[in-house]
Amino acid sequence: MSLTALNDDISAVQQDRSLKVLLSAYACEPNRGSEPGVGWNMAREIAQYHQVWVLVSHTHRDAIEAELNQRPIPNLHIVYLDPFGWVYDWSQEGKRAQWDVHLHYYLWQIKAYLVARRLHQTIGFDLVHHVTYVKYSSPSFLSLLPIPFFWGPVGGGESSPRRFWEGLSLRAKVYETLREASRRLGELDPFVHLTARRSCIAWATTEETAKRLHRIGAQQVQVLSQVGLNEAEISVLTDYASSESLPIRFISIGRLLHWKGFHLGLQAFAQANLPIEAEYWIVGEGPENQPLQELAQTLGVAHQVKFWNRLPRAETLQHLGTCLALVHPSLHDSGGLVCLEAMAAGCPVICLDLGGPSVQVTADTKFEQQIGCKSMIG
Repeated sequence: MSLTALNDDISAVQQDRSLKVLLSAYACEPNRGSEPGVGWNMAREIAQYHQVWVLVSHTHRDAIEAELNQRPIPNLHIVYLDPFGWVYDWSQEGKRAQWDVHLHYYLWQIKAYLVARRLHQTIGFDLVHHVTYVKYSSPSFLSLLPIPFFWGPVGGGESSPRRFWEGLSLRAKVYETLREASRRLGELDPFVHLTARRSCIAWATTEETAKRLHRIGAQQVQVLSQVGLNEAEISVLTDYASSESLPIRFISIGRLLHWKGFHLGLQAFAQANLPIEAEYWIVGEGPENQPLQELAQTLGVAHQVKFWNRLPRAETLQHLGTCLALVHPSLHDSGGLVCLEAMAAGCPVICLDLGGPSVQVTADTKFEQQIGCKSMIG
């Protein structure tokens, strides 16, 4: 996302001096994608201009301290906290459903407010900004502090279109039903409404979320993606771009969850009129691993599909650079950082016109890549 817009809005609160900014970033970790990457990148970028105190869970402590030992950020102050000493175990991330994380996050928000109130009495913050989780239907109790409150970007207002439910398993349909119920329950939470009403500005990742923010009481709402790349990251990613002729190979990267839509990628690959040497690589791990492998067998393309499991970031990007296009058919992704990374690496993106990816992959960001006598838009 553009940090220029964010910095302009922050500067509007108090001009001509460095501010003391309190950042709520439950998920915050360097060298990570998804929400932890959003939290870390936001904190790092704002710290270029202002003094920043970041509230974060202990689960990210080792990675943060290792990064800061190598590359200190003078204006960045990290405050670790967790409710009742309960540090959430992310060692099973991507391997099982983790419903209890929502309870941990809600309790963490309460603890964060109590810690922030004491810090504010000592430090005197100029404003507070909630960054992660990027979830509009959960409150941020930091909005109760007597200082300007900035919210987001937040997402979660996106839904899987019903026409895509036909290909989902019973378990996936139950998940989608519970997700919708949880979201509607969150919209009834008086603290969510209070968070919306007290926000000076609420950033929404998509138009779908923006409409929901208006409904729960936010007055100033703008659409702004929560994902972005700085110049250093773009420079690194361009090194993975290949100038050589690429094989007919497609790749999907991410947690193997039903709503990531990789089953749609497999179906499209099987139905496309592609040469026998064409390949489809899937990088990631999660509960859909076995169902996806079985689907590849059923579709008769198992010999052309390679499952790489989860790989180190550098190795993942190397694989990306050897592929013709990224296939990212996510059903309700608020962000989709991998789409930005692929475009920065010169790799076209094939995605659905849904959620965060549809905000990034537009006519304004397209380029044309010639594939034989056909043209692919990326």
